[in-house]
Amino acid sequence: MNTPSPGDLPHVLLAHHLKALKLPTFLREYDKVARQGAAEGIDHPRYLLRLTGALLDRLTHQVHILEMNGESFRLTQSKKSKTLAR
Repeated sequence: MNTPSPGDLPHVLLAHHLKALKLPTFLREYDKVARQGAAEGIDHPRYLLRLTGALLDRLTHQVHILEMNGESFRLTQSKKSKTLAR
């Protein structure tokens, strides 16, 4: 069995959790964006901003956005549950 070195552990854990969460786009993109960020010397917040932008680009590519009028069912249910909880 191949045991990861302590330096590889965060990478292995992140890959494991992303697979468990079924986030394949994130799994594919984070390493590429991390390498680009390291080459350019960007800080952690800028890295996260780039990663989020890359993921949103992937998620919104060729989608159809529907604009709806009226009250949201989820919002209505959320308001009811908050009222009942008090």
